Amino acid sequence: MARRYDSRTTIFSPEGRLYQVEYAMEAIGNAGSAVGILAKDGVVLAAEKRITSKLLDTNAVGVRREKMYKLDGHVACAVAGITADANILINTCRLAAQRYTFAYQEPIPVEQLVRTLCDNKQGYTQYGGLRPFGVSLLYAGWDVTNGFQLYQSDPSGNYGGWKATAIGANSQGAQNILKQDFKDEITLEEAVKLIIKVLSKTMDSTTLSPEKIELSTVRRDEDNDEVMFHIFEDAELKPLLDAVNDEREKEKEKENEG
Repeated sequence: MARRYDSRTTIFSPEGRLYQVEYAMEAIGNAGSAVGILAKDGVVLAAEKRITSKLLDTNAVGVRREKMYKLDGHVACAVAGITADANILINTCRLAAQRYTFAYQEPIPVEQLVRTLCDNKQGYTQYGGLRPFGVSLLYAGWDVTNGFQLYQSDPSGNYGGWKATAIGANSQGAQNILKQDFKDEITLEEAVKLIIKVLSKTMDSTTLSPEKIELSTVRRDEDNDEVMFHIFEDAELKPLLDAVNDEREKEKEKENEG
């Protein structure tokens, strides 16, 4: 039955489903995972990098920063899905943010930026000859009205605000861990530890290394009144990952003893 209705994005099936949009979401489910946590003093984003070949230059543009992007001075995002599609959406976001700043001489509110992009994504599900973007985004930002915020959007154009969420492969398992371990008054430092723990339990690899993970934070420097987006370099990331790897080894040893 589905085959009669899945060739066009604009045709509803008798059950009221748009199959091409659902297939786009399925493509994200097979991509490297991304996780976001909203803390009381910032937002943490982490994503799994899937290095497809040992010959790849991990310092090259597009490989070194494959999952994390700065959209404006106060907003950043992590992506899961088709990176080429993400690049188009990121450029759209950056343009919208700059136009708002040019027109009103102040940074664009985070939700308004997310909504602008989602309106654009929704258009690709409604007009013939177009296909939905095969990418989901996690947005982390700060503005004067709502403080720190974390949003998620999907190919249909839907978006929502979250305290903690995950997209991509094994996202359901990641969500379950977040439900158990997340607490409302979590600090940025605790959120960094939790997000690495989540990735360690949901990624396929046995050990975590800086080549396989991207980690970033959005926080506010109270002294300079600036929002700061920081991507962890390998030297900063390695001690955090080593600590989690050691914990996992100890857990395995306990299981073997038991």
